[in-house]
Amino acid sequence: MRLKFPPAPQSNAAEELRAEVRAFLAEELAGVSALIKARSWNGFDAAFSRKVGERGWIGMTWPKRYGGHERRNSERYVVLEEMLSAGAPVAAHWIADRQSGPLLLKFGTEEQKQTVLPRIAAGEGFACIGMSEPDAGSDLASIRTRAELIDGGFRINGTKLWTTLAHHAHYMVLFCRTSGTPADRHNGTSQLLIDLSAPGITIRPIVDLAGEHHFNEVHFEDVQVPDTALIGTMGQGWHQVMSELAYERSGPERYLSSMALLVELIRALGSSPAREARIAIGRLSAHLLVLRHMSRSVAWMLEKGEDAALHATIVKDLGALFEQEIPDVARRLVSAEPDDPATQSFCTVLAYTVANVPAFSLRGGTREILRGIIARGLGLR
Repeated sequence: MRLKFPPAPQSNAAEELRAEVRAFLAEELAGVSALIKARSWNGFDAAFSRKVGERGWIGMTWPKRYGGHERRNSERYVVLEEMLSAGAPVAAHWIADRQSGPLLLKFGTEEQKQTVLPRIAAGEGFACIGMSEPDAGSDLASIRTRAELIDGGFRINGTKLWTTLAHHAHYMVLFCRTSGTPADRHNGTSQLLIDLSAPGITIRPIVDLAGEHHFNEVHFEDVQVPDTALIGTMGQGWHQVMSELAYERSGPERYLSSMALLVELIRALGSSPAREARIAIGRLSAHLLVLRHMSRSVAWMLEKGEDAALHATIVKDLGALFEQEIPDVARRLVSAEPDDPATQSFCTVLAYTVANVPAFSLRGGTREILRGIIARGLGLR
């Protein structure tokens, strides 16, 4: 089976927007250190997100009646690409903009859309994703968190793990079991929209290898939510989650996580790098361009309403390989001391990236799971 990534069309409006975004970021990020820029999509700055919302750069493709701006997906892509390339702190809004908002647009009730989407588009409503669980590893179908039907709603018990920025989020899209047992696998699962201020929810921090707090454990103990919390159709949670993952796995954040290090590497190599360095940078640049083509292709497919789940999975897998290769290349090409002012910024960003790079092939699906999906999609298993 041959899989094609159709080219995304060029847009004059998108390129005009690119210049506007670059000017905005040049002003907002003036004087920001390379280390802060390296955090980018893990960098939480609520005030920055509100400014982005005021510019109309969140919920860009959504209907205006829900706070959106009815712009092209190619324009949204330009904004995110420029934000990540520049190292902007997008963490506060990007999960809701990328994933939770489109899910609600597709499956949510009118009340959910009217209540939540305008807050997200304004850069004032933040969301997290409740998928992974303790002891489940990458086997998402084995979830045990249960939402029991009660009079007028649901009672929830269970625990979610590795929940990014739950401690800042206002909402969680919870993937849970509403009937059956984990042995039923994909059957009996649903999604609920959770207000994280509800009684019975405990959010505990998980500090990562870099000493930072992005992840959380979220525990539900007899948490009661109304029946209006149900997203989509009862028992169709697996189908809904799979459609949601196409948004999670295909964007420029899947190959630009190490961009700050690549910039510092080129700066450290200077204006006359050795032949080995020129070859290495040329190779990385070629990979970057191919990944960009593939990622933009998926964005175009999603805009047309096509099924891009397999294409998105390939982008995620290849993007993680690219991101994880950059620190190895950087260490091979530059011999630097942390206390040397000429290379101090490079060393700081390198150390940060090395500490975070193991997670690049875990978040959004482990490499083994992704390759199983790809093999099955290509008819190889």
